[in-house]
Amino acid sequence: MSATETTNPYSILFGKEPLRSISRDKQLRQVIDDFSAQNPLMQLYMITGVRGSGKTVFLSDAADFFKKQEDWIVVSISSDGDILEKIVSELASENALARIFQNASINLSFFGVGLEVSGSPKINNAEVALKKMLESLKHHGKRVLIAMDEVIRSKEIVAFASAFQLYIRDDLPVFLLMTGLYENIEELQNVKNLTFLYRAPRLDMEPLRIRPIEKDYMDTLGVNRDTAYAMARETMGYPYAFQLVGYFTWRNRCEYSDQVRKEWTSRLNDYAYEIIWSRLSEKDRFVAYGIAKAETHKVSEVREALNITQNEFNPYRKRLLKRGLISGDKWGEIRFTLPYFENYVIEAYEDENY
Repeated sequence: MSATETTNPYSILFGKEPLRSISRDKQLRQVIDDFSAQNPLMQLYMITGVRGSGKTVFLSDAADFFKKQEDWIVVSISSDGDILEKIVSELASENALARIFQNASINLSFFGVGLEVSGSPKINNAEVALKKMLESLKHHGKRVLIAMDEVIRSKEIVAFASAFQLYIRDDLPVFLLMTGLYENIEELQNVKNLTFLYRAPRLDMEPLRIRPIEKDYMDTLGVNRDTAYAMARETMGYPYAFQLVGYFTWRNRCEYSDQVRKEWTSRLNDYAYEIIWSRLSEKDRFVAYGIAKAETHKVSEVREALNITQNEFNPYRKRLLKRGLISGDKWGEIRFTLPYFENYVIEAYEDENY
């Protein structure tokens, strides 16, 4: 396949769903099975991961599945503004659903959706309106999935989460998928009176498996197995790197080269690592620098280089683990999960401190 024959199938833009992606079938099936159960025990999943880890793609895949199901209604909304009002408006704007609400004498004209019901008082509270709408949809065997990308703690999110908690308690057919960076999700979970979020199941977007990436590069770019495997290994399973390697290789007439590596790692630094680095505390950066400089990946070597005790080191190790930046799969060892991140860390830290 020639790079001049069609559009580049890989994307280097955040928030834009690429033409090529690696499905997370196991995690997707977990959400589908839990939400589709006759008596669901789970009505909420929080999807976390480092920037570029595929949270938005996973959210889109889940939303697309449920959109195809006859009894499901999917509402995809941003996390700013009055969220409850936006959901009310979205649901009421669909003709088939509007008829259901009118027949149930739910007067939603206050929200500017034209659903005036003669003889029924206007509902001027979005939380109350949505509850009545969900009760009506439950009677008709419908379920509602709310998909929300990149949430942060705000008064709007807190108000929505408080209402959602009540809807679940009242056994209403509403489900929620929301994505966010680990630190943003954690901050939201720590809000007083939203302890149900702290107990909510979380799906961490871990690195993709290397073999599916290898196969994609072989099928899409036409490179041989050895080259595809080497390219896939360089990505370390990081979804954004998977897109970048594919994008720049495609642009280079499907040939992988040192120049291509220079281009995709430069883009990675500018559009992912710079932002990731900016959100780390001064101490986090100090510990990350020690990890980057360690030659053997041994925790003992990192602590010795930083001249800190185990008790001092553990909280920052835990923070970096939860952020998805390091892996501690091997006992006594620690290493970054992102490709060439140690190079960025060393350069960035030394630029700031020397």
